[in-house]
Order: sequence, then structure tokens, then C-alpha cells
Amino acid sequence: MRIVVLIAFVLILGSLFSGLYFVMKDKGKSNRAVNALTFRIGFSILLFLFILLSYRMGWIHPSGMPLTSR
Repeated sequence: MRIVVLIAFVLILGSLFSGLYFVMKDKGKSNRAVNALTFRIGFSILLFLFILLSYRMGWIHPSGMPLTSR
């Protein structure tokens, strides 16, 4: 499960940086930056839903870390 989430984060970051690159290079003349950032948003939502589904199905469990400091 960690590998799947790690790969998803790498894809999200790669899409974010490619969107930044296309914004700087194209100067608004093409839709490549919009496509890259749309992919990032969609993939982030899918990752969030996958984590929720994994928790509901019992594939992942909370780590037991406290939410507040002592």
C-alpha cells in the first residue's frame, strides 16, 4: 500500500512541475499547462478516494499516533 501511495505522490508532483514548466515555456499559447494541472487535480482526488476506500475495506489501519501533543 505504501508503494502505491508513494507512486501516486510522485505522479502528482511530476504533473505539478510539468504544469509549472509549461506555464513558463508556453506563455499561455497552448493548453498543455491546463491539461497537466487538470491531471494533477483529478489524480489527487482519486488518491484521496482510494485512501478512504482502503480504510473502509480494512486494507489500511490508523497508526495510533496521538492527535494532540502532551
